[in-house]
Amino acid sequence: MDPVTIGFVVYLMVIMGVGFYTAHLTRSMKDFALGGNRLGPWVIAFSERASGESAWLILGLPGAALVAGLLELWTVVGCVSGIIFSWFFIAKRLRIATEEYNVLTLPELFARRFDDQRGGIRILASLIITFFFTFYVAAQFSGAGKVLNVTFGITQMQGMLLGAVIIIFYTLMGGFLAVAWTDLVQGIIMIGTLVILPVVAFIEINSLPQVDFAFDSSTLFGGKAGVAAFAAAIGGLSWGLGYMGQPHLVTRYMAIDKVENIAISRRIAISWAVPAFFGSMFIGLTGFFLLNSGTLIFDGNLLNSVDALKDPEKLMPIMAQNLLHPWIAGIFISGAIAAMMSTADSQLLVSTTVLTEDLIMNYFKSLRERFNLLLIGRLLTIVIGIFAFFLAWQSEDLVFEMVSYAWGGLGASFGPALLLTLWWKRVRKAGVIAGMVSGTLFTVIDLFGNWVTARFSAFIIAFFAVIIFSLIKSEEETDQIIEA
Repeated sequence: MDPVTIGFVVYLMVIMGVGFYTAHLTRSMKDFALGGNRLGPWVIAFSERASGESAWLILGLPGAALVAGLLELWTVVGCVSGIIFSWFFIAKRLRIATEEYNVLTLPELFARRFDDQRGGIRILASLIITFFFTFYVAAQFSGAGKVLNVTFGITQMQGMLLGAVIIIFYTLMGGFLAVAWTDLVQGIIMIGTLVILPVVAFIEINSLPQVDFAFDSSTLFGGKAGVAAFAAAIGGLSWGLGYMGQPHLVTRYMAIDKVENIAISRRIAISWAVPAFFGSMFIGLTGFFLLNSGTLIFDGNLLNSVDALKDPEKLMPIMAQNLLHPWIAGIFISGAIAAMMSTADSQLLVSTTVLTEDLIMNYFKSLRERFNLLLIGRLLTIVIGIFAFFLAWQSEDLVFEMVSYAWGGLGASFGPALLLTLWWKRVRKAGVIAGMVSGTLFTVIDLFGNWVTARFSAFIIAFFAVIIFSLIKSEEETDQIIEA
């Protein structure tokens, strides 16, 4: 058994062991959904970062940088800015609200905050989360298939199946505790991969004769000018808008043990994000030179140009195998799998929790009385995982594209609603519903795709929808008080 395989097997044994260990600690839906609010700042920070940056950071972004060059700098800046903004303006207030309203999920928070007795917000939010998360989890399964195909030569289908089985197993066993503790391990491996691999690549490039490091400045805008250049920059920066509306990330803010520990977690998370995102971009940029210099070999063939690599999202594992000692390569390739697992497990968990806690517990009384909610949650984990696997199997989209769609939809649907709920006293239920509906609708339809990405346009439309419908409702309430 070669070192890469041994390293990967050891990693899987650790992850599965965590699943078994945390299973006996998971005794209720609060344990399953939020870990019983028992996790400290280090685990929460690494869990938030690892689950936030999935296959797209370790496969998708390097592949995009390989193809688009410095244009992806806007994406890096947008993401880092979004992480900082979310930790400063969402985390603390959301943790306080979680305790104040005694909630486990984002839909439940909206429902109790606005006294939604009919359940409109709860049902709508739950369905939106499940819809977009299915695409998101499918992207992680697809990424797992690519990495295992490059590393072990198995088919992409077999790789997706293996990744799906592992993720579903330890998520349904240990719930949030399993997810958070495995995220800590995965986050450490990921940051090592994203920092060390580009450094080694730079050293390799420096040893090559006649390598020109100069970039055409127009690549910052993808060779575009004027309005098109501005739209390209906005497209990258708009990734940052999505962070405050990702249910699997804001759940970390809700789960931390103490409000005062938010500040510690914030420093850790930001310190992780900056080198990770720039490192991811540099993997793609250095990969461009290595491919064109004929330095990389894949499947016994010399890759002597960017075009020779048919799937740019396979760049990272190919670079790891070519540039690193087999033992180190095995660990870092496990980092790629870690990125997918840490996100897919979180999204499976949130989808399962909102369906169980927000729909079944409130609207399926007979089912709730016949079965334990924890058992129902675990069964739903399997069902959603199978559906996401089927979607990954049928889809031909790149990981980057699938994540962009789900990320934009969740960010637009929940970001404006959550931000204004926490910071604006005049927000009303009608405004929150309008924001969720418009965010989802304009992501799916994407009316402005020819000019600007839906990640930006849907968010802006949803933001103003929350404000406008809240103000209309406020005026109606004022008129009713005057008439009375």
